[in-house]
Amino acid sequence: MLAELEKIPYDNGGGFRAIYMNDHGGFWHFHPEFELILNTKSYGTRIIGDNVELFDLYDMTFIAGNIPHCWNHYKVEGKVPGNHGIMVHFKIESFGEAFLRQHEMHGLRELFNEAERGIAFSVQDARKTEQHLVNMVNQNGIDKMIELFTVLQIMCEAEKRRPLCSENYKISFDERGNIRMTDVYNFIRENFNRSISLEEISKVAGMSPFAFSRYFKKNSGAGFVDYLNQVRTNKACYLLRETEFQVHEIAVNCGFASISNFNKQFKKSVGISPRDYREQYNS
Repeated sequence: MLAELEKIPYDNGGGFRAIYMNDHGGFWHFHPEFELILNTKSYGTRIIGDNVELFDLYDMTFIAGNIPHCWNHYKVEGKVPGNHGIMVHFKIESFGEAFLRQHEMHGLRELFNEAERGIAFSVQDARKTEQHLVNMVNQNGIDKMIELFTVLQIMCEAEKRRPLCSENYKISFDERGNIRMTDVYNFIRENFNRSISLEEISKVAGMSPFAFSRYFKKNSGAGFVDYLNQVRTNKACYLLRETEFQVHEIAVNCGFASISNFNKQFKKSVGISPRDYREQYNS
C-alpha cells in the first residue's frame, strides 16, 4: 500500500518513545517503528492496513513497522480532547537479535509476529497498561524500560487479543512517500455526510473512475462504496451511543440517502438495526 513515510523523532536520543497524543489523526502514513496506541478520551474511526473499525475509549492497538494507518477522531464542539491517548514507538532492532532468540522471549517473538497484521486488545487489558504507559511518558532510563516490559508482558498474556488486517494482507510501501491515499481518506472524512460520486472522488486522486476503483480496492481492501458506507456507519454508531438525535436525523447527518438504506447498510455492517444498537446502550 502506498502511504507517506513519517519520520519518528527521538528527542532524547533513545530507542523508545512515549508521548501523549493530541489530535494526531487523519494522516495516512507508515514508519519502520512498531507502534502501540492506547486511546483514553476520544472516539472515531481507525484504519490499519485493510482494516477499518470504530474505536472507543480504552481502544488499544499494536502494529509492526511499515503498516499504513491513520486515526480519524470525532470532534466535539470543534475539537478533540487534549492528551486523549498515549503513543509508544520503538524499533525491533533496539531489543537485539540475540536477546529475542532467548527461550524466555518466545512469547514476545510471537507478539511481534502477530503485530505484522496489527493487534487489538480488550478494554480490560488496555486499562491494565494505562498507568505503566503514563509512567513511560514521565520517566527515563531503566525505569522507563521496566514499564515498557511490563506493558509487553500484559500484551503477551492477553487472551482476548485479535488480529486486525486480513490474513492475506501484505505490507508494501514506497519510501519516497505518496499523498494520494491521504488526500482521498481526508476528503472522505470531511465529506462523508453528503453524496460523493465516483467521478468526484476520482478527481481528488487524479485518476479516471475505472483506474481509481481498482486502485482504491487494492490499497484499502474494500471497494469505494463499501468503504464509504463503513465510515458512515461508524459515525452513526457513535451518534446512536453518545447523542439523543432521532434515528432518521442520524441517517441524514451521516450521508445515507434514505432511512431504508441506512437500516440496510447498518445491519449489514453491525449485524443489528440502529434502534436495537441504541437499546444496548440505553438499557
